[in-house]
Amino acid sequence: MKTGSFEGLNEIYKELADEIGFENTQRVYKIFKGTQVSFPINLYSSDYIHNRIAMEFNGQNIKQLAKKYGYSERTIRRIINKNE
Repeated sequence: MKTGSFEGLNEIYKELADEIGFENTQRVYKIFKGTQVSFPINLYSSDYIHNRIAMEFNGQNIKQLAKKYGYSERTIRRIINKNE
């Protein structure tokens, strides 16, 4: 087997190699081989996002925050009120 070759890789590793390169795929394989990994839908934790929203709130930007973070305006208000 040639080093750096995608030939013969299982499909998931081919996809990873296409995205992050062969060497990084090997690293992921070495760390997680044999382990079932489930990635959360959101990259950042809810606590982190809620803190960011509270920090960015200026009293008039609920609509912009809702759009930026993919929440409803009602949810933004709830987050802000919880953090006050």
